[in-house]
Amino acid sequence: MIKLAIIRHGHTPWNRAGQIQGRTDIALEEQAAADLAALKLPQGWQNADLVASPLQRATQTARLIADRDAREEPALIEMDWGDWEGKKGLELKADPASGFKDLEHWGWDYRPPKGESPRDVAERLAPWLDSLTQDTIAVCHIGIMRVLLARATGWNFDGPAPFRIKRNRLFVMDWDGNALSVSGDPIRLEAR
Repeated sequence: MIKLAIIRHGHTPWNRAGQIQGRTDIALEEQAAADLAALKLPQGWQNADLVASPLQRATQTARLIADRDAREEPALIEMDWGDWEGKKGLELKADPASGFKDLEHWGWDYRPPKGESPRDVAERLAPWLDSLTQDTIAVCHIGIMRVLLARATGWNFDGPAPFRIKRNRLFVMDWDGNALSVSGDPIRLEAR
């Protein structure tokens, strides 16, 4: 059994502005970087394999909390939001012509215009999961985390999610080579 801990990157200016980031390569905001520099991985996770999305907000987060560089993993790049990239979710929601749906009404196959569906993301992640050989920390994005946690909990993107993704926490799952399952409550990063 392999332990997989996933953690969301720190805040960026686009997060604060409510803009959909997707694959736009935005750096951490200064305050987020300073806050992360004051935190470290919880006891027992220092020697885990460390991987990150290739986007700088994830690689910066990994470096700050682990004091080492992560191996960049292309499969962990954020979901492709297509035509909605850079737009504000609240504005899209207010425009009936946008086709925007709240995540709880997506199902596995809904996709933003010219973007990826949750099923697309799950298929992209499958070979990476199959390649895991040791306990691993993956610094990634909320879209990636939702898909992995959906697989672990059986959530189908229809109705409220049975989890709430907060920053500065490791969401730990067990991977048996076939299925993911949640392994306890999220673990907070520790103060240095």
